[in-house]
Amino acid sequence: MAQVQTVTGPIDSSSLGRTLVHEHIFIVNEEMRQNYDMGWDEEEKIADAVAKLNDLKAAGIDTIFDPTVVGLGRYIPRVQKVAEQIELNVVVATGLYTFNDLPHKFDYHGPGLLIDEPEPLVGLFVADIENGIADTGVKAAFLKCAIETPGLTPGVERTMRAVGQASAQTGVPITIHTNPSTESGLVAQRVLKEEGADLSKLVIGHSGDSTDIDYLMTIADNGSFLGMDRFGIDAYLPTEQRVETIVELIRRGYAEKITLAHDASCYIDYFTQEEKEAAQPNWHFRHIPDEVIPTLLERGVSEDDIDTMLVKNPRRYFE
Repeated sequence: MAQVQTVTGPIDSSSLGRTLVHEHIFIVNEEMRQNYDMGWDEEEKIADAVAKLNDLKAAGIDTIFDPTVVGLGRYIPRVQKVAEQIELNVVVATGLYTFNDLPHKFDYHGPGLLIDEPEPLVGLFVADIENGIADTGVKAAFLKCAIETPGLTPGVERTMRAVGQASAQTGVPITIHTNPSTESGLVAQRVLKEEGADLSKLVIGHSGDSTDIDYLMTIADNGSFLGMDRFGIDAYLPTEQRVETIVELIRRGYAEKITLAHDASCYIDYFTQEEKEAAQPNWHFRHIPDEVIPTLLERGVSEDDIDTMLVKNPRRYFE
């Protein structure tokens, strides 16, 4: 067992319960919101998030991991107001989300740069973990970075290596946004291992977008968890194919390497609610408990396998 930091305080890993490992509460570009969204109603958005997460709790989910880091609009005071009104555990991350460049201040600060100093990203991430995020008192429990189709650009590599170093220093686990069509999960495993990160404490996010069993088995054989975490985003891969892939992986003995989620959110400013519902009607928090789990059981996945993916593996991620 291990202690896991949540928004409302530490809990024992045995108390995580059924866990979705990659969900968001708010994804909001704060510069755009403050300058252009004149209709924003803070209390309305908080109340809506409370209702959606209470509904998720009623569906049998006990915890979400929220990897909304800098670059995705992380604003912990808003998340705190939600967490105080729900029974669901919310576990938040530190890190930086970019497919290419870093914020410009990091062009000048770091090893060999104008302000020659140790990598400042590592210090920021470690402080979020050990001291808390800003002045909220909320401690990050895991790290997040990304690698997409542009590949290992200088900004992406610098972020990833800082995440690996911070994990090695603190022992906290990592999740990483990947694009499996480029097999970038293997790149992430290589780079993070070079920085001392423990690959058994790594979720290779968005692995569920792939049906390439050989690629997925290689990721798992290297020690990491497979983030089958975009259920409902049918534009990337329909639910039926996602289910088939999980069934085959379990048949081959990989249940202990699979985690589940939707990569959904209570609010995302990429779309209006109406646009999201029209384009991706299954992309919501109830899709896994209401539809995916029953389908997996119908396909021969056992209750113990479901428990492994939803309960045991998220615990193992921290333990």
